[in-house]
Amino acid sequence: MPPQSGQPVLSALDLGTNNCRLLVARPQGKSFRVIDAFSRIVRLGEGVAASGRLSEEAIDRTVEALRICARKMRERGVTHMRNVATQACRQAMNCDDFVERVVRETGIELDIIPPAEEARLAVMGCQALLDRGVRRAIVFDIGGGSTELIWTTIMPKGQPKILGWMSMPLGVVNMSEIFMGNNDVTPESYRAMVDAVRERLIPFDKRYNLSFAIKKGGVQMIGTSGTITTLTSVHLDLPRYDRTQVDGASVDSEALAALCQKLAGQDYQTRAANKCVGTDRAELIVAGCAILDAILSIWAVPRISVADRGIREGMLIELMQAAQHDLRTGKPFGRTDLRASNQEQVNVE
Repeated sequence: MPPQSGQPVLSALDLGTNNCRLLVARPQGKSFRVIDAFSRIVRLGEGVAASGRLSEEAIDRTVEALRICARKMRERGVTHMRNVATQACRQAMNCDDFVERVVRETGIELDIIPPAEEARLAVMGCQALLDRGVRRAIVFDIGGGSTELIWTTIMPKGQPKILGWMSMPLGVVNMSEIFMGNNDVTPESYRAMVDAVRERLIPFDKRYNLSFAIKKGGVQMIGTSGTITTLTSVHLDLPRYDRTQVDGASVDSEALAALCQKLAGQDYQTRAANKCVGTDRAELIVAGCAILDAILSIWAVPRISVADRGIREGMLIELMQAAQHDLRTGKPFGRTDLRASNQEQVNVE
């Protein structure tokens, strides 16, 4: 249903290496209210690690999902939008052809954002879960084709400020393709995944002296994306995934590390039988476990705050600010696209 006159409608689309996800929302006070959503596993980045190209099958799956997103945006009368794509598109040699096809067949113009912008939006989307009483935070986002880690400080008014960040081109999709064949994992291949991630994390740790800061206390950790939310739902022994119980949960780090080891030791069928994992994630969850295992082996925080929110929510916050500016200035609502907005900015104040 189109919006009432003068009422902005916001949409945030995040096309990742594994998932295509959309949120449509209306501003509500200082926040927003989600009025429509869509999520589908499309595995856009399937095979990119080996071929350097998006496959035709993956493109077809993704375009079909984006058609649904475009229809929802039209039906909801979206006035302010942002549509981003991440690591798979950054990496693929045929990304330009894919983007042109998406515009031609769906009308959606994708904004291929750099890792710095991906990190910034993740922090902005998770900031409501930050404990304002703890000055420093490590935020991590385990994606399909990359993993972002962000070192932040909490400013006096409660806003997070990014002190440093890193993006490594290792996520659950390409790690699974590189280290696991036919859904099989051995103790040796799991250890190899953990070591590959640790090797990339250590320079970041040394550059910002994170281990020392954690030992002193006063550092919180927030995790976002499918790996940490799935693991949390398994840890909580939920009958099925429930966002209301996962988003904002605080989980013991040692318990999560033990769960990672347990899942890595199971076969594919056993993992798939868990209703919080299912067949969609049974293959990829082990790579996510290895990434989280590496993170916790370096940064031994006692607990992790879990966010079933991230890039899309970060975009919605900025879209809401843009809509409020348009209301104040009397700008008539058209179809405002924040494409390429703030891509060089990494400070979320």
